[in-house]
Amino acid sequence: MTAFLEIKDLTKTFTLKGFFGKKTDVHALNGISLSVEKGESLGIVGESGCGKSTLANLMVRLEEPTSGDILLDGISIAHKKEKELRKLRSRIQIVFQDPYSSLSPRMTVEQILTEPMQVMGQYTSRERTERASELLELVGMRSSSLRKYPHEFSGGQRQRISIARALTTEPDILILDEPTSALDVSVQAQVLNLLTDIREKMKLTYLFISHNLAVVKYISDRTAVMYKGRIVEIGPSLSILTSPMHPYTKELLAAVPIVGKPFCPPRETAHETGGTDAERGCIYYDRCPIKDEKCRRERPVLEERQEDHEVSCWKL
Repeated sequence: MTAFLEIKDLTKTFTLKGFFGKKTDVHALNGISLSVEKGESLGIVGESGCGKSTLANLMVRLEEPTSGDILLDGISIAHKKEKELRKLRSRIQIVFQDPYSSLSPRMTVEQILTEPMQVMGQYTSRERTERASELLELVGMRSSSLRKYPHEFSGGQRQRISIARALTTEPDILILDEPTSALDVSVQAQVLNLLTDIREKMKLTYLFISHNLAVVKYISDRTAVMYKGRIVEIGPSLSILTSPMHPYTKELLAAVPIVGKPFCPPRETAHETGGTDAERGCIYYDRCPIKDEKCRRERPVLEERQEDHEVSCWKL
């Protein structure tokens, strides 16, 4: 049975130009493979620079992958031409991290919400306005907000507008790229509750990206942990949070501040030591507290260690 959303060996390489024209390849994604069932919420977690947002951009084709494929309901979207993508774009939408920069300051809320429907050729002008009003109410805002501009709203309200905009094309999948990280803690909880309610009402599939494991657990059925463009652990969210297996996942959890817990600074990393074979060894070798010679020479693959819980580590 084919998964509703399937990512196959996805890679993304950026070429950077340095001094004297020297070029360096940076592998933002390095062989990512994932499958998501219809109606499921999959969390993607990892530190800054691990490739989470690059994955989000590839999913909605803001960028094109270097290699690999993305299948939506069995249809490849990774390398389609822009004209062929238009119909598929309505099925997969994204909510960005920063609600302040993702909304045009020159457009009213009505224009922001009706523009996607107009581009997709959906509804009449009057129907688009009615639909925009309904979506505002769905995200907990009054229809009178249609005539206002983004600067008249708080950060939490702007993110609600961003969520409403993502829903205008009646998508099957929402890509949520750190949707609460720029908000106050109290507002974060409100937005997370809203997203949970919307998923249940509209039977949506979520890809929820965050650096916070606790937030991901709250909204996701399963969680995938990313490091240096690869998945190092994936399993049920509760299992990942309470019984992490990969050393990197344990390090992420240890970094979460807890009231009454003494602060433990992270271990000094050794990314520049060149201790591992970059082409063959484990990507976590330099930071790993339990590494051995095999880790330096051979790259582990994801293997099931418990039911539905896969880990990429030789030492388990």
